[in-house]
Amino acid sequence: MKRVLLAAFVAATAAAGCAAAPAPETALERIRARGELTWGADEQGGEPFAYEDPARGGALVGFEVDLADALARALGVRARFVQNDWTTLIPSLERGTFDVAMNGIEVTPALTARVALSRPYYLFTEQLVARRGDTRVRDLASITGLRVGALANSLAWTLASRAGANAIPYEGVDEPFFDLAHDRIDAVLMDDIIVARYIRRHPPLVVVGDVADGRYAIAMRAGDRDLAAAIDRALADLIASGAWRQVLARWQVDGPRQQALAESPPPAQAAPTARAPLSARQLLLFLQGALVTLLISLTAMALAAPLGLALAVARLRRRGVLRALATVYVEVVRGTPVLLQLYLLYYGLADVIALGPFGAAILGLGLNYAAYEAEVYRGAILAIPARQWEAALAMGMPRRAVLRHVILPQALRIATPSVTNDFISLLKDSSLVSVLTVVELTKRMTIIAVDNRGWLVPGALCAALYFLLGYPLTRLARRLERHRSRAALPL
Repeated sequence: MKRVLLAAFVAATAAAGCAAAPAPETALERIRARGELTWGADEQGGEPFAYEDPARGGALVGFEVDLADALARALGVRARFVQNDWTTLIPSLERGTFDVAMNGIEVTPALTARVALSRPYYLFTEQLVARRGDTRVRDLASITGLRVGALANSLAWTLASRAGANAIPYEGVDEPFFDLAHDRIDAVLMDDIIVARYIRRHPPLVVVGDVADGRYAIAMRAGDRDLAAAIDRALADLIASGAWRQVLARWQVDGPRQQALAESPPPAQAAPTARAPLSARQLLLFLQGALVTLLISLTAMALAAPLGLALAVARLRRRGVLRALATVYVEVVRGTPVLLQLYLLYYGLADVIALGPFGAAILGLGLNYAAYEAEVYRGAILAIPARQWEAALAMGMPRRAVLRHVILPQALRIATPSVTNDFISLLKDSSLVSVLTVVELTKRMTIIAVDNRGWLVPGALCAALYFLLGYPLTRLARRLERHRSRAALPL
């Protein structure tokens, strides 16, 4: 009987295993099964691609939004937008965050070896923009050694770098024009569809000329060939029917150049390339990024420490305007994100204070950390026994002299470990200044990781460099804490 039951159990298990083995699903089948096509883009890219329109209650609009909806209808599903930083759209696509990436993805040889690309849905030119009257900027050959703004890891970025320019990476499309108008950079290299929309906001700027042609295509994972074929068929129908040109016209981005879309086939997919190892030049750029991080952090802390001490002393006053102002400053700065403060300082006050990227980074981090150091110093001063104040005052010393010669030396010794720990935090927070176009250690890592098609090695090297910068300070903080603990023991 046991043998019969055992045989029946084995047979049932085998049958269940066979029944449970699902048939291999293709990308198109998975999309249709869940009823939606997910597409990745970055709203920071702004109009006319994909952006929130305040006039429509913040609804997502743009000619690529219309394209995504049309393609989804052709596949019999609905479209769902997925927000993603533009510079990491392709890595996010490869890891499966969304089905397709569509946000001004430029057709390049490197990209055709990495992902499947649809037939082009827009043809553009790269345009060089300069300040009116600046005779230095004439063409690509003339920008050698100049600071040229471009979207990071874009075709324009590659062209500017190869031309010998100091390519300045941007994450948004309006920021480079803003900086050019405020003399922070020398030129901008950008797609004409972007230039046409944003140059009108900055009257001092002028288009110098076209320097290269380009194509936008939809990116899909290399193995999703059935999805690529379906997308190409849907695109071909839209273009052949004239519906796509109507969409472009509605968004005022149509032109004679787009007539060639009907004869533009999908780019041939190149043979996959292996992930590139770190080169000697990239290692040098990593060290340069680490040096930038260290210099910004040291300079910002040199500003934060004395300002924080002054704020702490002001807050310890019994009453007065200085106490109120110091309290408001500390609470407001600590209660708002440092990233927001950097944006306001660099962009919001540009017409009042013309700060460069490094100046704004140092000032922004220094002013932010001053609020935190103020609380550290205030706590250290309050930790000094009140009888020391009383004894010194009873000896006839002025209150200011008591603070300077009796209280502060002890308070600074108490505060030193905490200040050291705050500096270690500042080292890591300095990665935020990349939004001001400062290429520090973390920004350098992201650029190299995208270029090399791998995040593990650049990320590990970046972490190792941060550790090497911060670990000596960690040891110093621990040593100071032990020294303070021993000094506090009764004799």
